[in-house]
Order: sequence, then structure tokens, then C-alpha cells
Amino acid sequence: MNATLILNELIAIADPQKAAFLQRFFKTGKGQYAEGDVMLGITVPQIRNVVRLIPELPFAEIQILIDSEYHEARMTGLLTLVKQFKAAKTDAARKAIFDFYILNAHRANNWDLVDVSCRDIVGQYLLNNDRSILYTLAADNNIWKQRIAIVSTWTFIKHRQFDDTLAISEQLLTHRHDLIHKATGWMLREIGKKDRATLVKFLDLHHQNMPRTALRYAIEHFLPNERECYMKK
Repeated sequence: MNATLILNELIAIADPQKAAFLQRFFKTGKGQYAEGDVMLGITVPQIRNVVRLIPELPFAEIQILIDSEYHEARMTGLLTLVKQFKAAKTDAARKAIFDFYILNAHRANNWDLVDVSCRDIVGQYLLNNDRSILYTLAADNNIWKQRIAIVSTWTFIKHRQFDDTLAISEQLLTHRHDLIHKATGWMLREIGKKDRATLVKFLDLHHQNMPRTALRYAIEHFLPNERECYMKK
């Protein structure tokens, strides 16, 4: 199997009516965050079914998928990388996939592409490696690299390691884009599920300067009176 055969399979199950809806949902219009993205109208479960049947692909074939104009082809390429990372037997193989992902981070150019791939490659690889790359990504002008930086820390949170999430949240605190506000608030909320006191300490220090969207996401599981208190402060 190669990228051409995979693309043909995706095109064969495309749904033009669903594609029209997704074009609107993922903000692909002029001036919107995903301007020019092209949807085939394929659901994530359908894409995962395709990926499940793909044998191990060389990076050159995955590159073709990731470079595709079709959103679902890029997702297929990224999920294939996730699959191969999980199956990798050596540190060298995992590092090669991580490096390839970082090289192509700009091609995970919508929030769903970031969210289905980064924690299982970037987060998992960096769990036991130097994490300075996350701060470089967070400082990049590319919004998708910035979202990768914060969402990848979800893996650390699951292991009760909160420092990088908190530091990157601070780094992105003044970001202008709603997609980063949502991602930051989401990761802070995940910290709160593990350690409420750590989240409260961060909020008490930063809530007055946080974007309202980030704050709302972070306190979603608080009691109504607690949420009201933070939103009014």
C-alpha cells in the first residue's frame, strides 16, 4: 500500500454534503483560521478504520498524505504516525517519528489534527526526554505549533507532572486567539481533575489577566458559586 492508494480510498468514501458542513464548522472561509482547507466529508471513526488497515509506511509516503490539500488525508497521515509510534520497539524509532512530526508540525494545521496526534507522539516522547522544544513551539508565530505545545502536556498531566503545563500556560496567557485560550483552559482543567489545589493556586495568581474563555474552560467543573466568584473578580 502507498499514499496514492490511501488517497483513492479516502476519496471513494467522501461525502460532499458532509464536506460542505465541515467546511463551515472548521472555519475554512476567507480570513478564518483554517482558510483554504479542503474537506472530503469523512468522519474520524472512518479515518481510524482506514488507518487500522494501513501497514507500516515509510516517511516518504506519510509525507505525501501530510502534504495533501485534503484535511482528512492529513489526519490519516498523522494518525498513521501515532500508530507507528505506539508500535515502535526502540528509542531510535520513536525519536525518528518524533523528529518527523516536529518537522511537519505546521501541517497539523487545524485544532482537531493537533489534538488527535500531539499528545501520543510529542507528549509521550518528551515524558522521558528534554522538554525545551515545547517552549520553542509555544514561542513560535504559528498557532498550530503553539497549540501542540500546550496540548502535548496532557500526557504529563496524566502522570501528575504539572510544571510544564503551568509554565506554558503562563507563556500563552496574553495570546490573542480563541483556539489557544480554549486549549490552555482545557489543560488547566485537566490539572484540576488531578490536583485541585494546584489549579486554584494558578487561578488565584492569574485569573484577573486570563482570557475569559481560558478561565471558563479551567473552572468548568467548579461549583456554580465558585465559577461565579472567579468570573466576577
